[in-house]
Amino acid sequence: MAVAPRLFGGLCFRFRGQKPEVAFVGTFPIPSCDDCRGGRTAMAAVAESPAAAAAAEDREPQRKAVPGLESQRRQIENGENGRGHPLRAGESWFLVEQHWYKQWEVYVQGGDQDPSTFPGCINNAELFEDQVNWRLKKGLVEGEDYVLLPAAAWHYLVNWYGLEHGQPPIERKVVELSSIQKVEVYPVELLLLQHSDMDTAHTAQFSHTDSVDLVLRTAQEQFLVSPQEETRLWIKNAEGSFERLCNTRVTVLDAALKTGQVVIMETRNKDGTWPSAQLPAMSSASEEDEDFQGQPGICGLTNLGNTCFMNSALQCLSNVPQLTNYFLKNRYLEELNFCNPLGMKGEIAEAYADLVKQAWSGHHRSIVPHVFKTKVGHFASQFLGYQQHDSQELLSFLLDGLHEDLNRVKKKEYVELCDAAGRPDQEVAQEAWQNHKRRNDSVIVDTFHGLFKSTVVCPDCGNVSVTFDPFCYLSVPLPMTHKRVMEVFFVSMDPRRKPEQHRLVVPKKGKISDLCVALAKHTGVSPERMMVADVFSHRFYKIYQLEESLSSILDRDDIFIYEVSGRAAIGENSREDVVLPIYLRERTPARDYNNSYYGLMLFGHPLLVSVPRDRLSWDALYHILLYRLSRYVTRPSSDDEDDGDEKADLEDKDNLPKPGHVAGGSSQDPGTEQAGPSSGVAGGSRAPVDNSPGPSHWPQRARRKHLFTLQTVNSNGTSDRSTFNEDTHAQPYIAIDWEPEMKKRYYDEVEAEGYVKHDCVGYVLKKAPVRLQECIELFTTTETLEKENPWYCPNCKQHQLATKKLDLWMLPETLIIHLKRFSYTKFSREKLDTLVEFPIRDLDFSKFVIKPQNESAPELYKYDLIAVSNHYGGLRDGHYTTFACNKDSGQWHYFDDNSVSPVTENQIESKAAYVLFYQRQDVARRLQPQPSLSDPPASPACGTPANSEFMDIN
Repeated sequence: MAVAPRLFGGLCFRFRGQKPEVAFVGTFPIPSCDDCRGGRTAMAAVAESPAAAAAAEDREPQRKAVPGLESQRRQIENGENGRGHPLRAGESWFLVEQHWYKQWEVYVQGGDQDPSTFPGCINNAELFEDQVNWRLKKGLVEGEDYVLLPAAAWHYLVNWYGLEHGQPPIERKVVELSSIQKVEVYPVELLLLQHSDMDTAHTAQFSHTDSVDLVLRTAQEQFLVSPQEETRLWIKNAEGSFERLCNTRVTVLDAALKTGQVVIMETRNKDGTWPSAQLPAMSSASEEDEDFQGQPGICGLTNLGNTCFMNSALQCLSNVPQLTNYFLKNRYLEELNFCNPLGMKGEIAEAYADLVKQAWSGHHRSIVPHVFKTKVGHFASQFLGYQQHDSQELLSFLLDGLHEDLNRVKKKEYVELCDAAGRPDQEVAQEAWQNHKRRNDSVIVDTFHGLFKSTVVCPDCGNVSVTFDPFCYLSVPLPMTHKRVMEVFFVSMDPRRKPEQHRLVVPKKGKISDLCVALAKHTGVSPERMMVADVFSHRFYKIYQLEESLSSILDRDDIFIYEVSGRAAIGENSREDVVLPIYLRERTPARDYNNSYYGLMLFGHPLLVSVPRDRLSWDALYHILLYRLSRYVTRPSSDDEDDGDEKADLEDKDNLPKPGHVAGGSSQDPGTEQAGPSSGVAGGSRAPVDNSPGPSHWPQRARRKHLFTLQTVNSNGTSDRSTFNEDTHAQPYIAIDWEPEMKKRYYDEVEAEGYVKHDCVGYVLKKAPVRLQECIELFTTTETLEKENPWYCPNCKQHQLATKKLDLWMLPETLIIHLKRFSYTKFSREKLDTLVEFPIRDLDFSKFVIKPQNESAPELYKYDLIAVSNHYGGLRDGHYTTFACNKDSGQWHYFDDNSVSPVTENQIESKAAYVLFYQRQDVARRLQPQPSLSDPPASPACGTPANSEFMDIN
């Protein structure tokens, strides 16, 4: 006789005679066994309300019968999803208490003969240490304490028999350890702490296959931290040190987290800093700024010591709206690439993100970029220390580093670069860009990368090679002037004339002879009667040959051009005059007790003096020099005349050796700008001769005391030569040695140092300003490759000095233009201070882009200025600053390290402009927030300055 069905724990039992039939009642949760206690079985726990059972049967007409006991046994033991199911990493398995499972086996094997063998609800109580935390006992052994069931088998048993009330299922993951699959019975238990409360720990269990991101989310839930807030994890090592868990996408196993390990979560402060990064020494400063609220982005950067180049580059990048929004909205967290071998393990991106968040928090007047500087030096040794560097070089490194740290391509495939080979430009360009994106895909590529078209033509066979190459910035040359301004001092043979300072305009690639020709126009002295020398530290550093290049003369060199006699021929012994380099020296008492030794010290400006070959005696030379020095050397008066008994030392000396092998003077090409008296090298150049009156023309007077003595010396004037060796080709150098008393009495130092300025010194060669468009045109001009960088022609099978032309094919959202102000050659280095006129708005590239243009979207080729990196000073020293337009207010500011001040647009253009940042107009419109009806009208991006009442300016 059929009995009305009774409900029990989510199972519906129907009794036919003594055999219960079980059916599912709808979709039900894991059954709990409130009545499976005290030895009561499911058969004994019959529902007390037949009416309720009947109502349930009416609600669920379709019932799925529980399989027979033999079928149950086959499904759990041998079925596809039974205990024989292979282990697969990541799958879930469940622990079942061994005693209950054995009882179930007895029950299903024995049939319905003995209802007392019914196992009842699954009860794992024996596997737990307590009934509160439900922590698994230590040392449990499979087969003795528990059996493992795959997820499907476990759910079958729970659906058929239920789970003891209040007990959690013991779910475990399959992990792969050393290529072996196993079920991790004991998960990793971590102690979670919050940085702000290090005394309260929360224990949480994680599988080895769980991601560190799950650990982070668990900590956020435990400590009630919103997922929108930026958090990060630290682990405490055994030795007590702390280490960042940077990559949250790795597993607990890969992160080497172990049971009992302390994991600390910290939350970024509202001012963009991390609590762990605040140094004790900075606590007072942070307290001062705790309530400070200014305009986001208007924040200075402290100079750590010659780091203005870094500050300038950072301020420019910080004011690129797309890039800054990318970091402020934490989109970078999902794209950090920790495994890129070309990257920096995400550290540069994270360090830059910290800077951006602090600068744009509005809570700082200025910040100290010490951590960022340390990271840059760690990954780029050229920026270690505190030497001055180039802001463009740092920009190049930083853009490349950010790109690789944020590259969405985790595994770069090999891509072969293909030449156009006659294919249409559109096809080749698209292929090149797709190949680039297959290996490089990041916010830097999205924002800054464009595409060049490069055309190389072989001069021999005419083979044309066309390729398309990506670029991150444009380095454009400045139109070079072919003239050079040099300052020199002209020393006339007339002793009554003071040296004259001249400013000469000469060919930039000219010769020393050009310098002489330019000076001849001012002085009327023939270029053949000039010798050019570099004077340094009272001696000749170098005496130039006429054919030498002006590039060997630096702007800082002191160049003297001496008038000499024209009665000399180069390298011939028949010439009438010889030119002698003359040094001035003063005897100084040595620090010796007996004053027996005298030191000699160079002073004044050296001379090049022409001496008639037939009068080369010491006595004649003495009188010639006395004549040449007569402007500032006083002759002895009659009271100083000799008594006739004293013989001059010079007369006892032999005549000067005839310098038959002395180098004779020759005119040489003019040079570059020179400065006032004081440089020069000893060179073996040949000296032309002087037309000064010889001793025979002088009035005969009674012998007077000699004011100085003469000595043959080496080229530096530091050591004497007792004899002159005519077998050598060395230039003879003569020193005029003065006794201190005689020098003080007869030598007028003020007059000797005097010089006059020629009218030409007042003239300034004005450099005409150039337009930025001219620089871009010059960039796209065809050029011939240099010898050091030839091109290999695949047709000729050899390297050729081919012609190369670059064209712009596709421009990026933000275009960086580097003005090549620094010029480096083999002989010289200089900075070009040409004024480059660049537009603030509407820089139109439509005529430079050769890709077929979209006529309906002209804004794709128009750009507005958003930032400028400036360089003031010269090559050896200098200072970098920044002009930048705030993306929120539209106001321009001047960033000078930690000082920030508002400026107007007419202050931005200057000779200091070095790197320009332009934003495409369609991007500016896209980024501009759409105002609601209640919002006041927004100021145009980087246009009319916003009201400064709403900003805090340093």
